Amino acid sequence: MHAVQDEDFRDHIGTINEEGKRAWVYPKKPSGRLYDYRKFVSYLLLTFLFSAPFIKVNGNQFLMFNVLERRFNIFGFPFWPQDFHLFVISMIIGVIFVALFTVAFGRIFCGWICPQTIFLEMVFRRIEYWIDGDRSAQIKLDRQEWNAEKIRKRVLKWFIFFIISFLIANTFLAYLIGSDKLVLMVEDGPFAHLGNFIALFIFTCVFYFVFVWFREQVCIIACPYGRLQGALLDNKTIVVAYDHVRGEAKAGRGKIIKDEDRALAGRGDCIDCKLCVSVCPMGIDIRNGTQLECTNCTACIDECNAIMDKVGFHRGLIRYASEDEITKKEKFVFTARMKGYTAVLAILIGIFTGMLFLRNDVEATILRLPGQLFQHKGEMISNVFTYKLVNKTTRDFNRVHIELKGIEGNVKVVGKPEFKVVKEGLAQGTMFIEIHPTHLKGDKTKITLEVYDGNRCIETETTNFLGPRSFN
Repeated sequence: MHAVQDEDFRDHIGTINEEGKRAWVYPKKPSGRLYDYRKFVSYLLLTFLFSAPFIKVNGNQFLMFNVLERRFNIFGFPFWPQDFHLFVISMIIGVIFVALFTVAFGRIFCGWICPQTIFLEMVFRRIEYWIDGDRSAQIKLDRQEWNAEKIRKRVLKWFIFFIISFLIANTFLAYLIGSDKLVLMVEDGPFAHLGNFIALFIFTCVFYFVFVWFREQVCIIACPYGRLQGALLDNKTIVVAYDHVRGEAKAGRGKIIKDEDRALAGRGDCIDCKLCVSVCPMGIDIRNGTQLECTNCTACIDECNAIMDKVGFHRGLIRYASEDEITKKEKFVFTARMKGYTAVLAILIGIFTGMLFLRNDVEATILRLPGQLFQHKGEMISNVFTYKLVNKTTRDFNRVHIELKGIEGNVKVVGKPEFKVVKEGLAQGTMFIEIHPTHLKGDKTKITLEVYDGNRCIETETTNFLGPRSFN
């Protein structure tokens, strides 16, 4: 019967009660060495998150994910639709890196780096502690009637939460459409960009709903990463773990009894204070073992260490450890699976780096006009082509012209022989290429064209030139 009760927690999630209703989590305000480290990391990442859209590298936004225009900037490198393969590889590298980190260190990403956790724990909950008080004060406030005090605190908290959600939505929009366009929207006013303003309001409402009500449910219900860890974790993965061997011993955990010799009684070091449960932002009991809800936030580690100090026991009853370390006293080893992920990651990074260095500033596409055959122009054979030049840089190319390489002939661009390709812009048009038949190698000859900006070659492209069969 005891074993069934011990496993009963696996039949439901910690934020849903037996009636199927929301069980609101009131975590105790955390404190301790690891929490201080988390605050430092969190505020560093928040600074980066809010500043990254406004940082420019060679005129490019440091990070931008403009899905609508299919333009992406990653660490200042612009990626256009023609570079989509590079963007895909970079995303795969990110997924493999997270998988490797999860295999080695569990769900540490969720507790230390995930924006959802950082905003909830380091921004919204800290404001909540400031206005509503700690765990017991929050429970009392929720249960009391709607009097002047409750209305004042609720209105103040919800107003501040809405302002922060609005700022987050603006930052999110800067990542999507670009910071320059966002600044222009602010200067022109909401009615001049009504569509974008409606999108901004929707984003604000979504963030407000997530951080005011949905909260930890995002990690449990919406985020697939928690379920992914079930397939990646094993007994050698380091996670936030309760040392059940030390904590339970033979007679199990129990309160401290005056003048009792716990070692003689066979009791473990866990005094069943339940403060590790009270401080958990996910509402779980870490003593039940690794669970879907646990985000490895380390709040229970700090709380347990503080209690161990008070009762005179050694720290580390709850700590970063693997199951094998707890049960078999084995140290962390770099397993074959981790080596496999590392090898794949290294190969992908190598491929991505090589492709990044081989990537040109200009993407040229030159194609023969469909349905058009060759023409005789005096002694020359002429083909009509279309060209499309994409400038991926933040500078203009003012004297662009196209020349044949390795074969005599003429390139005649419709319009001006030299044209301009503006920064992050596109130039396209039509041109005629004329070649003497003695230089042709059959009805289809591969030719090479060079694109110049002044005297500097900025791109090379190959295409096929049609000629009469009689000149084979």
